Amino acid sequence: MIRPFKALFVVLFSSLLAVPALADQPSITWPAGWEVQALPDTPPQVSRQRAVKNDADGNQVMVMELTMTQVEAGHQVNVPGVLLEMRKSIQKDFFQGGYQSVCNKVHPAKLGALDALETTCTITENGRHVLSQTLVAAVEADKAYVLSYAGQAEVYKASADEIVAARNSLKL
Repeated sequence: MIRPFKALFVVLFSSLLAVPALADQPSITWPAGWEVQALPDTPPQVSRQRAVKNDADGNQVMVMELTMTQVEAGHQVNVPGVLLEMRKSIQKDFFQGGYQSVCNKVHPAKLGALDALETTCTITENGRHVLSQTLVAAVEADKAYVLSYAGQAEVYKASADEIVAARNSLKL
């Protein structure tokens, strides 16, 4: 039910004047039972980590991805602007797939110990809530971070404790 995430995060954050060296990879403790996926086509200035939750039949019902992009020193990242563009792209993708989406206002949040901005979108089909997706973005010195998680409506809600635990485990 959940379409694989496109290279949206890579494209948006790679365009932030990325430099080639990565230091100190972020870490996250994925929820127990989630399948950690390898992401082989990641540019050298980007770190991407992903885990998925499958149902009993092996169908993907939830996905969480952490992306870090190295940003050129001194470059000011417009986090609200980047988050709004990401949200707009997601809404456009869902619309093209026949879904409607409504996102809440971008608001302050935490990503690990960093101040961040967050938005959550509710995706519906014929008026029925089918998916939810949250985007959280933050910048620290020369690194930009995005945590994205999405899932089927019921699974997303039922996974709230797992999501909070993963977010609390972040070491950026």
